[in-house]
Amino acid sequence: ILKVIHSCNEHVISIGASFSLEADSHLVCVQNSDGIYQTQANSAAGQPRKVTGASFVVFNGALKTSSGFLAKSSIVEDGMMVQITQDMMEALRQALRDKKDFRITCGKIDSGDLSEEVTIRWVETVDIKNKGIVSPIDGQSMEGIPSERICQDTDFEAHDKVVKCTEVFYLLRDREPASAVAHLQFAKEIATACGAALCPHLKTLKNSGMNKIGLRVSMDIDMVEYRAGSGGQPLPQLYLNDLDSALIPVIHNRTSDTSILPLVMELIFFLIESLS
Repeated sequence: ILKVIHSCNEHVISIGASFSLEADSHLVCVQNSDGIYQTQANSAAGQPRKVTGASFVVFNGALKTSSGFLAKSSIVEDGMMVQITQDMMEALRQALRDKKDFRITCGKIDSGDLSEEVTIRWVETVDIKNKGIVSPIDGQSMEGIPSERICQDTDFEAHDKVVKCTEVFYLLRDREPASAVAHLQFAKEIATACGAALCPHLKTLKNSGMNKIGLRVSMDIDMVEYRAGSGGQPLPQLYLNDLDSALIPVIHNRTSDTSILPLVMELIFFLIESLS
């Protein structure tokens, strides 16, 4: 926030917002067929709209005291604009520096209806990793489980479809930092083998609605197994046969590497349309 205050000019404070898990709807800006942008609120299916998220908020301190308004608020594209006087802007800046809550009453000065209010409130946040994420294999919660993004060197494409591994979850949370690099390298090897095995089946998988696939690999000195699934159901045997042929050699090549054992990791794959 201090960086925002120092980087903005004296009349404007612009703050970008991240996606809120507490919101049941979110403002979006949509371009129609005439090229005109319109604001809409996308809501969760079947849920009443109580909390609407926005992508940004702008405080504009150019409102004249002679305008007859205490302050004005309005929706602009997928964000919010709050027009305030210069005196209120200075008070807002000081409140942000001091990390204090701040209230802005909107409406006409001589109006008895002052029901609209903009409140800046400081709250305690708890950073919970992967909140709300569940495994496509069996619905297991991934909340609090460490993960990292995967960038594959090879794309697997067939029938205008692409399969991409995007993330790996480490279900054994007490990983040693020294083994982190080896774990990621092994995850990339598994991702490559799985992508190659699924590639011939991309059209069938996509048509069957299996757009998100999970692959969970469990390894220890005396145990090796993997599970693959989508939508909470195991992948049909048709695909598992090809996965066996591709994955078993890669997994067994690592069974003697005790530096990465024990290991339980889950890789997430997405099937998307090719843009090329």
